[in-house]
Amino acid sequence: MRRMISILGRRLPIISSYSLPYISILTAQPAKPMDSVANSFGGSQSLVALAQQLRHYKPPRMPFDDDAEEATVEESAGKVVSQVGVVESATPISRDPERFRPKRAAVLICLFEGEAGDLRVILTKRSSTLSTHSGEIALPGGKAEEGDMDDGETATREAHEEIGLDPSLVNVVTVLEPFLSKHLFRVVPVIGILTEKESFKPAPNPGEVETVFDAPLEMFIKDENRRVEEREWMGNKYLIHFFDYETENNKKFMIWGLTAGILIRAASVVYQRPPPFPEQNPVFKVPKAAEKDTILP
Repeated sequence: MRRMISILGRRLPIISSYSLPYISILTAQPAKPMDSVANSFGGSQSLVALAQQLRHYKPPRMPFDDDAEEATVEESAGKVVSQVGVVESATPISRDPERFRPKRAAVLICLFEGEAGDLRVILTKRSSTLSTHSGEIALPGGKAEEGDMDDGETATREAHEEIGLDPSLVNVVTVLEPFLSKHLFRVVPVIGILTEKESFKPAPNPGEVETVFDAPLEMFIKDENRRVEEREWMGNKYLIHFFDYETENNKKFMIWGLTAGILIRAASVVYQRPPPFPEQNPVFKVPKAAEKDTILP
């Protein structure tokens, strides 16, 4: 019998050395005692339990995890916004790392407990004045800089620059398997927990962000308010998911592409169940070398 913990009103199994059918293999780590986690983490017991659960999750090591010279591929101001994105292991890149090495980026999946006890994630709407991807929904994040110690620092630094989120308020608990963006950025999703939501006063950078809002994480593994478009690349069909979300003050947002794909995966890991719909990633044909204008379909 598997042990169960309560997370935001749900009874979920503690992660051990097994995986969901399509999720990367999880490697169990020695669990910290609950009192130890609570002392170092803070927040409600639900968030403490969530932090303990997620600290067990370890994404698979990719073939080019070590530092190495990377291809010169640029994306819009180093920000991570893309119409198409896919889990990196689903691409031939992970099986042939010598062909090229994508530039590294990270996004922050910042979770907090809502007033209704649900788990919510912070999102942004990009400024309508931007020349590319204007008005699209994104997770805070961007390209890694030379001084960043790790992906967590990249994600929290970018979130501070974009929306004024103090990194000291965010407890980084794990990272997910990297995604590959349309422009060949290797995007690492970083999960962090905001225990004191009232301490975060959004201060969006007007040059980058138009609006800061939040949405329930669980919506990304539900079939409600979801649409899908079928695309084709080199004779292979794949799906792009669109989630329509309306806030309590009647603001409407459409979350799709790479951002939607990352949140589907994050919700699957947090709630320990797959979505009731197929993800159906594209089968990529990888170029022999990445150049400035090289993009995926």
